[in-house]
Amino acid sequence: MSAGADEGEHWFEPIADHLGRTYLRYSHTKGTVQEVDHLVRAVQLEPGQRVLDVGCGPGRHAHELARRGIACHGIDVSARFVELAREDAPPRATFARVDARALRDEAAFDAVIALCQGGFGMSRDDRDDEAILAAIARALRPGGRLALTAFNAYFAVRYHTDAAFDADRGVAHERTEVRDETGAIAAAELWTGCYTPRELRLLARGAGLLVERISSVEPGAYGDDPPTTERPELLLIARRPT
Repeated sequence: MSAGADEGEHWFEPIADHLGRTYLRYSHTKGTVQEVDHLVRAVQLEPGQRVLDVGCGPGRHAHELARRGIACHGIDVSARFVELAREDAPPRATFARVDARALRDEAAFDAVIALCQGGFGMSRDDRDDEAILAAIARALRPGGRLALTAFNAYFAVRYHTDAAFDADRGVAHERTEVRDETGAIAAAELWTGCYTPRELRLLARGAGLLVERISSVEPGAYGDDPPTTERPELLLIARRPT
């Protein structure tokens, strides 16, 4: 896995450093098995294939895929999360600190997953998301599939009242507090890029991907329901042409 040039510290890195293993106590991390069950079907994964997990965090999806005989390489901008992922890794799961904006792999993976706004959707500059999606498309082998979640802009405007929504940029900005493993509190600012289904289709097509479907989902409840304003995330399934 090539990392390319270091893009400098990402705003999320000090937050991840503070959270450490506490990240895995958040409720949105508890649905890993259900999410992977759905992804295996949606992306047509089989044992022996190779998957790239972009924005892997502490490795929960990569670990679950590896336990099912699917080799998974996780990348994350946070050195602390990569350290945790390696500590707990089963066979066939590998990890590296790579900024997704600097991903350089070409046609190396049968599938790519980018979930829970772990890489895509975490920039204050939408050009970064375009660059990440283009890099993901290049990393797929011809015929390979992508499963990517993005925060639902409709839901953000309607329900995410704790965040300030920038209507021009489509970015939600939230001031919050996070705790480490000892309970120590640190102030944190979070920026989340929010998307409509139409925007995701246009971005995917711009990266040369064929969109198969977009579904409304939430952590621990992945499925094929059509887009709605009532669920926080959108799940894009697309493939690289053969």
